[in-house]
Amino acid sequence: MFQAKIGIIGGSGLYQINGMTEIKDIKLDTPFGSPSDNITLGKLNGIGVAFLPRHGRGHRILPGEIPSRANIYAFKSLGVKQIIAVNSCGSFKEDIKPGELLIPDQVIDRTFGRISSFFGDGVVAHVSMADPFCPDINRILLDCARKAGARVHDGGTYISMEGPAFSTRAESRLYKSWGADVIGMTIFPEAKLAREAEICYSSICCVTDYDSWREKESAVTADIIIGYMKNNIEMAKTILKSAINRLPDKPTCECSSALKTAIVTAPASMNLEQKKKFDLLIGKYIC
Repeated sequence: MFQAKIGIIGGSGLYQINGMTEIKDIKLDTPFGSPSDNITLGKLNGIGVAFLPRHGRGHRILPGEIPSRANIYAFKSLGVKQIIAVNSCGSFKEDIKPGELLIPDQVIDRTFGRISSFFGDGVVAHVSMADPFCPDINRILLDCARKAGARVHDGGTYISMEGPAFSTRAESRLYKSWGADVIGMTIFPEAKLAREAEICYSSICCVTDYDSWREKESAVTADIIIGYMKNNIEMAKTILKSAINRLPDKPTCECSSALKTAIVTAPASMNLEQKKKFDLLIGKYIC
């Protein structure tokens, strides 16, 4: 099967990557169901890439309905070692303006209705999420964004909310008081599942609004977000095309060995069905 080094997950407004060659659309099934859509395989700047729109083409899938386990597992099965995600978000800071970008380095998880782990069913693993984004990819994205002329913010805390409704004003003020920088609906459980799959994960966050903490300003609406996303997405594409040529062939960060000390269940306690189900994730540690 085609092997892709880099996975790209498109958010609102990003449903395809122009410039890909040797393109092939494939439909995959996984032990965790089907991904959001067919995965587009091809080469971008001569590098094997797998692209997936997380909401499906035509934006058909709610944030809480995204089959994140299937999406990340499918990338793993294709050989993906690094994921760059594109996410829209609202800002809690005056100086993080709509139309700008932010490369987050922390997350506060406020989702509650999503399955956030591959494990369970008799197999237990506890990965470290102290630093949820790959620091190596973050540095590359930041540098590429600056060279592309983007107004980009280095680091920040992303609140991952359940949605699909936007925040109440009280919620927005609460999250702002916590010191969070931006809010969105899609980074978790993606980042957590990528860590469990030992895939590096980073995000280009496209700021579209000020959420609803500003007392004298109209609340955020979907049409406001879509308006800013069009410009942000074009810049994100430019950054992606530049960044993929700078990603290391073999990651040396801690992301790529996250399960080495995380598996708690003794291999002798796993039956053949469990070993088969989790082989792609933990096979190298339990053989």
